[in-house]
Amino acid sequence: MKKKALIYGVTGQDGAYLSEFLLKKNYEVHGVKRRSSSINTDRIDHLYQDPHEKNKKFILHYGDISDSISVTNLIAKIKPDEIYNLAAQSHVGVSFEIPEYTTNVDALGALRILEAIKSLKSVKKIKFYQAGTSEMFGKTSGKSQNEQTKFYPRSPYAASKLYAHWITVNYRESYKLFACNGILFNHESPVRGETFVTKKIVSGLCKFKLKKLKTLYLGNIYAKRDWGHAKDYVVAMWKILQQKKPEDFVIATGKQYTVKHFINLVCKQLKIKIKWKGKGLNEKAYDEKGDVIIRIDKNYFRPAEVDSLMGDASKARKILSWKPKVKIDQLIKEMINYEL
Repeated sequence: MKKKALIYGVTGQDGAYLSEFLLKKNYEVHGVKRRSSSINTDRIDHLYQDPHEKNKKFILHYGDISDSISVTNLIAKIKPDEIYNLAAQSHVGVSFEIPEYTTNVDALGALRILEAIKSLKSVKKIKFYQAGTSEMFGKTSGKSQNEQTKFYPRSPYAASKLYAHWITVNYRESYKLFACNGILFNHESPVRGETFVTKKIVSGLCKFKLKKLKTLYLGNIYAKRDWGHAKDYVVAMWKILQQKKPEDFVIATGKQYTVKHFINLVCKQLKIKIKWKGKGLNEKAYDEKGDVIIRIDKNYFRPAEVDSLMGDASKARKILSWKPKVKIDQLIKEMINYEL
């Protein structure tokens, strides 16, 4: 019998890649989208099926993770085998501006789903995946982070995600739910949101190459991150829910780069020669003509910075037989080709 999956956050980067992956696995995929006056389904338009078609495999529903009635009714109606909670206000910087909304969606959204699963437990055994984040580690002293590393969130986004993480663990232990956390480190793609730093860099430098942008403004270029490709990471999400017992997993490449190094890699592929001069807020990148193409803007710094994150996915490699396939140069190439 065909499995059913319900995806919250289906219109996002991860939701789109996960939908594609599950459809290839012959799942019936149900996605939840919020009502919007503007079209917000561009990442999944190629998967769309007309409601009048027979034997549809990809079905969209209106709903909102901040509405517990909507959450419970949809789960009861669809009766999915697996639920993937990828819905979030996922921009770290923005979470400082809208902390209450971020908490309502990112923290309580997971609770609403778990409560619905608990209340419907007698109807069907549902497996639940909660999308965690490396930002939960925050201010960490170790070189790399794994499932045993202590959490120290440094933003409303990270704190909200940490609540979602622990409430998932709590419901697993208290009510014997098959509920798992994937603690995913940064994962990018050509369809990454416009305000995320990798997309902003690639998009900005491509526009510079096409003479559509003179100067790109960035924040902390010395932040160190572990970047992978979203299409590799959604495979890990699925593998987590295929195990015999529910567990939590760190998903990462185990390689780390500064934002500045990422910029240099993008410039290399675009054949843009740059030279860095200055320090701190006065550091700038100049092109061959001596024009400033990158400036530092203090407004893009977070109130509390996270300096260094790098994941240790040894457990995922051993138990899930998962490892990333796409290296950073290939990731950047795909992102550039999408822009040009």
